[in-house]
Amino acid sequence: MAKAEDPVEPDQFTGTPHPKDRHVLIGHEAAEAAFVEGLTSGRLHHAWLIGGLQGIGKATFAYRVARYLIAHGARAPQTGQGLEIGAEHPVSRQISALSHPNLVVLRRSQSPDRKTVPTSISVDVVRRGMSLFESTAADGGYRICIVDSADDLNANSANALLKLVEEPPPRSVFLIVSHAPQRLLPTIRSRCRRLSLSPLADADVLRAVNSLGEPFTSTAPDLLTAAVNHGEGSVRKTLEMLDTGRATIINRVQALLADLPHVDTKRVLAVADSLAQRGMEAEFKLALETFDHWLSRKLHDPKPWPLATLAELIAVCEKAHKSAREVDIYNLDRRPLFLSLFDELAEVIRRAS
Repeated sequence: MAKAEDPVEPDQFTGTPHPKDRHVLIGHEAAEAAFVEGLTSGRLHHAWLIGGLQGIGKATFAYRVARYLIAHGARAPQTGQGLEIGAEHPVSRQISALSHPNLVVLRRSQSPDRKTVPTSISVDVVRRGMSLFESTAADGGYRICIVDSADDLNANSANALLKLVEEPPPRSVFLIVSHAPQRLLPTIRSRCRRLSLSPLADADVLRAVNSLGEPFTSTAPDLLTAAVNHGEGSVRKTLEMLDTGRATIINRVQALLADLPHVDTKRVLAVADSLAQRGMEAEFKLALETFDHWLSRKLHDPKPWPLATLAELIAVCEKAHKSAREVDIYNLDRRPLFLSLFDELAEVIRRAS
């Protein structure tokens, strides 16, 4: 059973409602239709890998599905109706409080006895959560596990989750959220039905931002338009761009990437110095995400680099993320990682030229 306390949510954007409290799903009609089709056919898959950019509504979709399954089981909605369960429904209130006995959520969260948020979802968290599946659901209905996000699993916790996904108990559904599904264990990916959520259209991003209320609805129109243009279909990134400090970091990193394979060491070092300061952990993570978004755009470029080059670039970025986790764990200097990342990217691009 999920705990009802209100833990710190490290990935939640300040001032916005948590996905468990969001009852409006903007965009992603195709994803919802795919899930409804599974219910209608009577062949609902037991594990769904919900992938896509961060901040486009993946967790909101997962909680929406969980509410429906717990409230209605495998009964398909009537034609033309979706998976909406009203905020006043008893199931909605219990899920909002994370107190429903048929739901477990695996996520990073800060324990009351700790001062810091863990950097990963530990194997102990997964094992405790899996106790939900050792007995029949409280009302004979579905038992739901939401993993938010699977990118935070370490090797041990991923393997612990895999054991249950491989041999799922009856009437159990796993909703596995991932910002980078390609980095998950192949054995987990192979046992899930893949549901890829696309970046939102600009109009949908605007609708999502306006639905959040103040202070976002008071944003100057020109600033909001610029943020949406740089948001790449992500509500989260759009909101980040409304913060001038974060927008400056993104713009500085993007400018350096645009110069590749040329590397202006002085400019790169200046950015690295600013990101290496105490208290800049979130900004450093944002800089690495900017690398990911840059690479994502290259994958969809009308004239992309050769596949071998793209594979090398992906490997460099994955190596950087792994090193970044070690930097956080051991409190190391971030500058060498940032500098070496640019050098390695430049070398890959030069070889392809």
